[in-house]
Amino acid sequence: MSSNFFQPIDASAVPRFAGLSTFMRLPAVASAEGLDIALVGIPWDGGTTNRAGARHGPREIRNQSSLMRRAHHVSGTEPFSIANVADVGDLSVNPINLLDGLKRIEDGIAAIMAVGAIPLAAGGDHLTTLPVLRAVARKAPVGMIHFDAHSDTNDRYFGDNPYTHGTPFRRAIEEGLLDPKRIVQIGIRGSIYEPGEHDWA
Repeated sequence: MSSNFFQPIDASAVPRFAGLSTFMRLPAVASAEGLDIALVGIPWDGGTTNRAGARHGPREIRNQSSLMRRAHHVSGTEPFSIANVADVGDLSVNPINLLDGLKRIEDGIAAIMAVGAIPLAAGGDHLTTLPVLRAVARKAPVGMIHFDAHSDTNDRYFGDNPYTHGTPFRRAIEEGLLDPKRIVQIGIRGSIYEPGEHDWA
């Protein structure tokens, strides 16, 4: 525990609706260097096949996270006293070139990890998970706990397009990023395109 770690702005001193909007009202910093956890936005929805707008997710998550308080109400744990955490802003994404967008996200996450920080990313559509996994799993496949209504393991959309918000985990398994034996998906429900859709998952 360190008294030198960044702390959220005290809501009793500065109202939650005031000041710069950052994740959990933590300081905005230019680099992840010296952080344990770097909160990073991925404002990108280049893989969306239907309803656009997930690119605004990081901004709104920052806004809503202003309601977070410093200590857990049951355990009394103060997370910001046991890890140095700050908001490193948004990754530079390309909203008009899907492959370049994926590469920029991967490179941005890798840069955060290169200075020893753990990236905590807020997207963005579900395809943003693929380049994050590409950066995180460079040395070995990882496991995953996935909360969603859909498995996101479809193969192709609109002909032969392998990269959409419905395909990231199939690609991640094919690329050796995810260990299928260490994946748990919770909340899968709703209608599907065809009866055998979940067979691959």
